[in-house]
Amino acid sequence: MTEDPTVAIRNRLHRSELAVPGSNPRMLEKAPDAGADLVFLDLEDAVAVSDKVQARQNIIHALKTYDWSRCAVSIRINGLDTHFCYRDIIEVVEAAGDKLDTILVPKVNRPSDLEFVALLLEQIEAAMGYPRINLHALIETAMGMANVEAIAQTCPERLEALVFGVADYAASTQARTTSMGGVNPEYLVLGDADAQGHRQAYLGNQWHFAMSRMIVACRAYGLRPIDGPYGDFSDPEGFLAVARSFAALGGEGKWAIHPSQIALANQVFTPGEAEVTRARRIIEAMQQAATEGRGAVSLDGRMIDAASIRQAEVVIAKMAQIERLNAREEVVA
Repeated sequence: MTEDPTVAIRNRLHRSELAVPGSNPRMLEKAPDAGADLVFLDLEDAVAVSDKVQARQNIIHALKTYDWSRCAVSIRINGLDTHFCYRDIIEVVEAAGDKLDTILVPKVNRPSDLEFVALLLEQIEAAMGYPRINLHALIETAMGMANVEAIAQTCPERLEALVFGVADYAASTQARTTSMGGVNPEYLVLGDADAQGHRQAYLGNQWHFAMSRMIVACRAYGLRPIDGPYGDFSDPEGFLAVARSFAALGGEGKWAIHPSQIALANQVFTPGEAEVTRARRIIEAMQQAATEGRGAVSLDGRMIDAASIRQAEVVIAKMAQIERLNAREEVVA
């Protein structure tokens, strides 16, 4: 089936997105083989102001020199409120735009932010004869979250995904937080006292509303919702807990700020064996019922409705996509 040229790619895998500072040539060299579904080469927060110009040249060299066939590749440009932004786009895309799958736009506040980047890309692509480069939008400000539904409808021919940027979002909303993407021990409620007067504390997810709102906007307009960083890369259990909660809400992937987080993200956002088996049994039960002319479908004593069938089809399609990727990587290796 051919891709619809009027919409961005809707089925690219983004279980894991590895952040790589453009100022670190050694990390740039290792990134293509790290095992992430997508690698984004960072020109923004991970790069000191004094290194930003050189980081562009490092990224151009990496894009043109290394083999990126095992993953999608992106750059995170500097914010539109800085004078680095337009040179990031022009210099990197003109020199190596044919190697890029997407551009990650930080601190997107309104649709016009994406439209500015898209206009520059359209002109560079036309001048250089490059294929279309798609966009990911970082939702990491109060204004961006307030406009998230409008942003999700912008540039449908380019926009693939929205990413929740927890650190800058916390700063923008003046939230009290103790760790990047982690738990806040003060965000809790107390249960009623027991006979001894003890009260159980129940921790909550401080970012539940923001994550849910962004995910709903993504699913309403055919985008992929991605979670941003978990700052403590020495805490795999904490990473897994946050990733699983995002997946439970409908999220599709998560950043890795350290290579050790890649396998964790791939694990969480790959359907489990039991989930895949049940999905296949649901499809088989549906097909059997259709063959026998039965309208009602049941499995293991439970009725299967249309929503269950759609969920099963999503799981099967995702697993088939992952299996194709793994087979391709084996051929390349």
